[in-house]
Amino acid sequence: LLLLLLPLAALAVALATVLLGLPSYDIPPGVNQPAKLRLVLAVLLGTAALGRFLEKTGLCSQITFGRYVRQGRKLGVDPKLFIQDLQFNKVPVRVYQPKATSDGRRRGIIFFHGGGWVFGSLDTYEKVCRYISRESESVVVSVQYRLAPEHIYPAAYEDCLNATIHFMKNIEHYGVDPANVIVCGDSAGGNLAAAVSQTLAGRSDLPKLRAQVLIYPGLQALDFNLPSYQQNRGVPLLFRERAAFFALQYLNGDALHMQEVLEGSHIPPDLRLKYRKWVSPDNIPEKFKVRGVKPLKSIDFIAEVYETVKRFCEPNLCPLLAEDAIVHQLPESFILTCEYDVLRDDGLLYKKRLEDNGVRVTWYHLEDGFHGIISLYDYCGFSFPAGKRGLDSVVNFLKGL
Repeated sequence: LLLLLLPLAALAVALATVLLGLPSYDIPPGVNQPAKLRLVLAVLLGTAALGRFLEKTGLCSQITFGRYVRQGRKLGVDPKLFIQDLQFNKVPVRVYQPKATSDGRRRGIIFFHGGGWVFGSLDTYEKVCRYISRESESVVVSVQYRLAPEHIYPAAYEDCLNATIHFMKNIEHYGVDPANVIVCGDSAGGNLAAAVSQTLAGRSDLPKLRAQVLIYPGLQALDFNLPSYQQNRGVPLLFRERAAFFALQYLNGDALHMQEVLEGSHIPPDLRLKYRKWVSPDNIPEKFKVRGVKPLKSIDFIAEVYETVKRFCEPNLCPLLAEDAIVHQLPESFILTCEYDVLRDDGLLYKKRLEDNGVRVTWYHLEDGFHGIISLYDYCGFSFPAGKRGLDSVVNFLKGL
């Protein structure tokens, strides 16, 4: 598949540049293996161009083609794991259980995959989940939540919450310690993990979560002009425009008003002032601004746009906006950020919020990392050393619980 895809991608990029005017993207010099990332970028842009072509010819939608390319493949038997596909409260899940005997009950990890709430599947993250289960000797439950735009917010959140509750209520069947259950996710999955963790924080009828693991999470849609958005707007795997595109697909099932959202005219001045204590460049440490941050021009608020996106102010969609009364109840947290990632500052802002509310935070920053680097682990020759370091940092945190 890779041998077929690369020539097609190269051809598609050339055609797209000429016919569609796709912009060029610069790879920062400090990123991990920049030459390999350029190859990933070519495939990414080529896939997008092919998807546009297929959509224009009526063969299939761009999103459908993107899912096909990203779907991954079925793997063979793992000698160290029992793997089974089940349903938890009607939500498809894949359960990974170590075969080795254990002295006691294991930790349980509920994993929510990334993909902008639009892409991703159990197969896409099969290698990542197998690695976490094997290396941390944990039971891992990977959740196949419903995807946008067919299923808009709160469908994905509800699926993740319902699967987690089902697991916690039936935990004895999997040899898991009810006091050692962790929610984990990357990117959009990190968003869902944070939202589920906040929802369960006040539940007295269920065991308390032991921890939350948030891997370059997207946690707010109020400000797409934070320093990391300015600095990394054209760095793969997640461009600034695509971040807004995915958020709108999840919210409304379309990308209408994307330009207004990017500019910031979708939030009323009073709400922007209210949330400034949590969502502000002022809360980003100065060392993360050395690559340059431009002052923003004043943008007029557009009430009609706000009416279509006002649910961006709901914490179940944007967990960074949760009240302190919720945040201070959250479990011990692990946050991974990447320097070359538009979502870097979402993670940094949430780290500050958690610490300000007395929550213990372990923070791991990949100085040479980019968004999505962990999802490329052992993926068609596209693995990056920094991604393996990030994945191992997650495993080490889990083993220390």
